[in-house]
Amino acid sequence: MRNFSNAKRIVIKVGSSTLTHESGLLNIRRVEELVKVLADIQNSGRQIILVSSGAMAVGVGKLGLERKPQDMPGKQAVAAVGQCELMYTYDKLFSEYNYVTSQILLTRDVVDEPTRKQNVCNVFSKLIEMGTIPIVNENDSVSTEEIEFGDNDTLSAIVSVLTEADLLIVLSDIDGLYEDDPRTNPHARLISEVKEITPETEASASGAGSNRGTGGMITKIHAAQLATKYGVDMVIMNGSHPRKLYSLLENEEIGTYFHAKK
Repeated sequence: MRNFSNAKRIVIKVGSSTLTHESGLLNIRRVEELVKVLADIQNSGRQIILVSSGAMAVGVGKLGLERKPQDMPGKQAVAAVGQCELMYTYDKLFSEYNYVTSQILLTRDVVDEPTRKQNVCNVFSKLIEMGTIPIVNENDSVSTEEIEFGDNDTLSAIVSVLTEADLLIVLSDIDGLYEDDPRTNPHARLISEVKEITPETEASASGAGSNRGTGGMITKIHAAQLATKYGVDMVIMNGSHPRKLYSLLENEEIGTYFHAKK
């Protein structure tokens, strides 16, 4: 039974495929709608933390490249360009609703080393206390661990644990976890709830992500394993229509709900 009415602190992860068109350029209408909904949810008294992919995809579009570079320095350079554009867009849009954004760029070593990890927890706490909306991404311009973070799916789970969130919502380009790949099997059934992640659950999550992201469903399952282990509920849902976040928080059966271990 879903009951998200008391979820006060919510981490929302949005992927490159949700933020951009096939061209790699920002899907402005969708980003504007997402920001409006998140600002309104924050207005209701909840605390929003946004984990946003998209730096590399936006950088590719900004530079007019045909595709993402394959070499690591190229990827990092594209991410450096794209991160500026991404944060400029978020800051401009959130300011229209009187919210200040803050940027946190993380690498794996920061969350693995105890003292630095505590520093991250402290800054999250202070930024939330100040009423800002923290926007988190992997520090792609210096990190070489993108595959480990899994297109920010795992990172969003780590952030939800570090910030002691009540709920993690992963916005994807698919409605949730299916019994089979719905892109190849149109009769595949959506799994509305997962109380325990089993080998069968992982087997249902095979397949790569879109050509504008690096993750897939399997990285989202790994994120669910981490979040639920530490008591954070998680939902995977389609991010194409951000207004459905309202319905989700009103406990409608949207996406796939992974129960936290209590």
